Amino acid sequence: MTDDRPIPQRMPVVQKTAPGEYFYCRCGRSQTQPFCDGSHKGTGYEPLAVTIEEERVVAWCACKRSGNEPFCDGTHAKLP
Repeated sequence: MTDDRPIPQRMPVVQKTAPGEYFYCRCGRSQTQPFCDGSHKGTGYEPLAVTIEEERVVAWCACKRSGNEPFCDGTHAKLP
C-alpha cells in the first residue's frame, strides 16, 4: 500500500513541550504542524492524542512515516 499523505517536512519538529494533552497530526495536511488543525476531515486519518507527563524536549515526526509515531525515528532520512 502506498502512503500518499503529504510530507510536511523532512526533519522532525524539535521543541520544548510542556505537560499536557496534544493532538498530533497524522494526515500531513495541518497548517499547525506537528499538531492537528482539523484539516484531516474526509481523509480517513484521525489525530493521535498524546499525553506528555513532564516538560521535555520532544522530536515530533514531521514526515508522518515514523514507526514510533508521533516521535521521530529517523525514517525521514530514508524517504525518496
